[in-house]
Amino acid sequence: MLPGFTEGHYLKFMRTPIAFFIFRRPDTTLRVFDAIRKARPKQLFVVADGGRDSDEWKKCNEARTITEAVDWPCEVKRNYADKNLGCKIRVSSGLDWVFDNEEQAIILEDDTLPDQTFFPYAEELLERYKNDERIMHISGINFQRKNPKFLCEASYYFSHIPQIWGWASWRRAWKRYDVSIASWPEVKKSRLLFELFRDPAAADYWEYRFSEVYEKRNSTDPRETWDSQWAYACMVNRGLAINPNVNLVTNIGAGSAGTQMIGEKEGRLGNVPAGAIAFPLIHPAKTEVNEIADAFSLFYVWGINATLKKRIISFLKFRTPVLYKMLRRIYHVLIKQ
Repeated sequence: MLPGFTEGHYLKFMRTPIAFFIFRRPDTTLRVFDAIRKARPKQLFVVADGGRDSDEWKKCNEARTITEAVDWPCEVKRNYADKNLGCKIRVSSGLDWVFDNEEQAIILEDDTLPDQTFFPYAEELLERYKNDERIMHISGINFQRKNPKFLCEASYYFSHIPQIWGWASWRRAWKRYDVSIASWPEVKKSRLLFELFRDPAAADYWEYRFSEVYEKRNSTDPRETWDSQWAYACMVNRGLAINPNVNLVTNIGAGSAGTQMIGEKEGRLGNVPAGAIAFPLIHPAKTEVNEIADAFSLFYVWGINATLKKRIISFLKFRTPVLYKMLRRIYHVLIKQ
């Protein structure tokens, strides 16, 4: 039994609906569903995308079947696509559906494996901050384990950036989401990002990213996703995200079958061990961003750093990607000689 964590305490906190997003990975779906089964939520929303071919449909159906094994008292609602919608449309439309039905929810994808303490942690903070418009996002992720400067005396800290591998939010926050980020041209002119971030390289990165999303707003490319638009909604509304002082969710989706966790991010962000958070939660004395933690996350997760070298690389990579790739190839050729 965890410190300050009793079964009565736990059951008290499982009233919030869980939204479970699945696709074509029955193996990881089973592991995450088993964690949900242990939590025994009173409501479960299952959102599923469809396959692009017969092989994918077979795996999609296997994943859907796994979620039918609900053996506890639970109201289950399902939103299944009859064709492949792609990550951007399937997740954003699924979240629209969830928040049309509920005021708040805990969100898990089929490759985000939570520690059991993630559930009561998320629900306690959903209740605590439900009327605080400043708070838009509650995350289960903490990537600070390699940050020697990280210090958090409370159970969690505040951030400018919402991280989505196991998270929770409210209808009042999600209603600010726009998958097309139609307001971006005006927001860009306002230079809001350069007010929000101390490091101009970070503002420049997000400015480039949001410009890219806006330019591709009508794209049907299945590689396009939904999460940058959520970061945009939070940043533009000067909303804050919450991160725990210990990692509570492991991304188990690294590998070729993953939609996003392919390549260089695998070793860095995938399979980070999850631990347990202690109860009762200790709440921060002030609602202010932990700038040290944010600076490390911007470097470790998004590859942004305030050094001159990194600023130059950031500019080339995000402003002139063709030139950046060409110079990188030349550099590696010269190094090998």
